[in-house]
Parts: sequence; structure tokens; C-alpha cells
Amino acid sequence: MAVLRARPYGNQRFLVDLGTGNTAAPEAAFCEVILPGISIDVIEYRTGSAANTVSKHPGLVKYANLVCKKGVTGDLNFWNWINAGLKGQLQRADGSIVLRDENHAEVMRWNFRRAWPCKFTGPGLNAANNEIAMDTVEICHEGIEIDQ
Repeated sequence: MAVLRARPYGNQRFLVDLGTGNTAAPEAAFCEVILPGISIDVIEYRTGSAANTVSKHPGLVKYANLVCKKGVTGDLNFWNWINAGLKGQLQRADGSIVLRDENHAEVMRWNFRRAWPCKFTGPGLNAANNEIAMDTVEICHEGIEIDQ
């Protein structure tokens, strides 16, 4: 699905699909998404015959959480997904982050699986400023892949 071009795409046109059609995960309009990092643990191993050197082998693959920010709108569907997990009724969902070009055509898609909200931070309220009230949600998952 990745669409190649000479100049980079802007980062301001994107969609977050948290399992459209899946009742486990509601829709939400996010204004910022930080895609997760991926790391592979390094296992160092030294044999008795190796002189001052170690060999390095791949270990566990780890995925950082998706970090999503959205404005507070009063819609409780997303909060209910979080709250279900707090009550021990965790609802996992497969989803995607979709990057779009200037014509709103899909150019890149990151698919994540078995996701659920693992951290919620409510808005900082301050009567002295005029900023939008923002929720931050971290969504953990068990893997992310790019559609090709």
C-alpha cells in the first residue's frame, strides 16, 4: 500500500481506525498520534574459547505504545472502552493508522493488532489560558506492520 514519491508526505493528514465495525473499540478524532518504536533486545553470549569478544543474538521484540491525543468533546464512547479495562473487562481491537496525501488519498497504512488502552491522562485545566482541553491515551498492542 505504500505509495512512493520524491518528496516526503506531510504529517497532518491521517486517520486512526480503532477497529471500525468492531464494537470493542469506538471511533475517536485524534489530533496527534505518535507511532510506536520497535526494539529487539540484544543477547550477548561469550564462549569460553572467545578471546575478549562476545557474539550478539536477537532476543525479544518489543513494541512501544501508541500515544494518541484528542480534544475533549463530551463523547463517552472512548472513555467507556478505557473504563471496561478498568473493570476487568478488557476489550482488544485491531486497528490502523492511515497517512493521506494532499488529495486525501491513502498513501501509507500501519496496522496494529490486539490493542487496548493502557494509560489515560485527562486534560490540564487552567482558567488563565484559552487552549483546547486534551485527553492523552496510550494504546498498547502486540505488533505493528506496514501494509505493502
